[in-house]
Amino acid sequence: MEDQKKIELFERMPVPNAVMKLAVPTILSSLVMVLYNLADTYFVGMLNNPIENAAVALAAPVLLAFNAVNNLFGVGSSSMMSRALGRRDYETVYKSSAFGFYCSIICGIIFSLLCTVFAQPLLSLLGADAETAASTAAYMKWTVTFGAAPAILNVVMAYLVRAEGASLHASLGTMSGCLLNIVLDPIFILPWGLNMGAEGAGLATFLSNCVACIYFFVLLWFKRGNTYVSINPKMFRLQKNIVLGIFGVGIPASIQNLLNVTGMTVLNNFTSAFGADAVAAMGIVQKINMVPMQISMGISQGIMPLISYTYASRNIQRMKKTLMFTIKIALGFSIVVAAGYYIGAPNLIRLFMDNPDIVGYGTRFLRGFCLGLPFLCMDFVAVGVFQAAGLGRNALIFAILRKVVLEIPALFILNALFPLYGLAYAQFTAELILATAAVVVLVRLFKKLEKEKAEK
Repeated sequence: MEDQKKIELFERMPVPNAVMKLAVPTILSSLVMVLYNLADTYFVGMLNNPIENAAVALAAPVLLAFNAVNNLFGVGSSSMMSRALGRRDYETVYKSSAFGFYCSIICGIIFSLLCTVFAQPLLSLLGADAETAASTAAYMKWTVTFGAAPAILNVVMAYLVRAEGASLHASLGTMSGCLLNIVLDPIFILPWGLNMGAEGAGLATFLSNCVACIYFFVLLWFKRGNTYVSINPKMFRLQKNIVLGIFGVGIPASIQNLLNVTGMTVLNNFTSAFGADAVAAMGIVQKINMVPMQISMGISQGIMPLISYTYASRNIQRMKKTLMFTIKIALGFSIVVAAGYYIGAPNLIRLFMDNPDIVGYGTRFLRGFCLGLPFLCMDFVAVGVFQAAGLGRNALIFAILRKVVLEIPALFILNALFPLYGLAYAQFTAELILATAAVVVLVRLFKKLEKEKAEK
């Protein structure tokens, strides 16, 4: 089945227009997702209870770990689908989408069971103590025990829908759940509502993810016969080329997120030694810092189908134009946000908790984190290109360099040299080096592709 509208988008539409059509809905979705992530912190912060706020921050690594599964089957399957579309191999597109869909459900259930069975040691690993354990466990009951499968499935389905160029529908599905979460949060969390505190934030998240899944099921039902996304059980096969193609990109992407979880866990454990106020401040800063991070990630994810398609069809010039246009947008945005964060740090922290100690901690944390934003966006774009082109090995090397070689050792060293406040500069240290490496590797990649094309 050939869809001429999709071929027009991937092959003939002017690059700025194609990038905007794919990336803008993804960026808007990322912005709403940021608001959704900030909502828990904001409304729990209105309780003015550092323990409840610390619970949301301590559970964050587990929710981030969902992205390991999301990336394994979302990034892996979508990259495989878009590259197959570029080759006009539609059978592979159908099988890849079915594989990603069913594996994400299975892994979500397994994730939920493991986190529930090993709940107590997991809480200790996350840095929860006698003061914060109960609230953290209550939040995780809804977000993990009941919520792992829908949280993973709705993100993977967005990737699958976006892979065929339907970026707007992918974003609407994600945003439907996020907006519902923002509406439900105050009702479930605050005293004038159900007064459930952090547990209410978890319940709102669970319900919103279920609604997002329903959106995608309804979308696929209406588009049946006019979509490359298949959830037909007959298309789910352990076919060697499908499994290796998806895992070749998905496993490095998954490892990257597991390393992110490890880094966040190390950061939270160091911070927890300084008390609940420091943990709450670090949690607020991480959520604020997530705004530009999610937008940069949204830009890199938005262009992935176009990069995959042009790479597979060997339209190197269009691929290069796409990348350069994207870098200009992402880098300019990150520099502006970093400057705004540095200047307005105290006021931004005060929006979440008007506590002098937390504002003091948070201001210094945010000013350290924001310095790394321009370099972080380059890292995201580079890794997005590697994933889109099926170059999982390059993405894996960058992930290992980012966390194992650079950021985690920097956390230990900087915390020893500058206790607590040095932690905020570990990301900047790592991303500065990685951004330089990203430019070098991308230049070499395009030289290699152009040479291969010239030799044919």
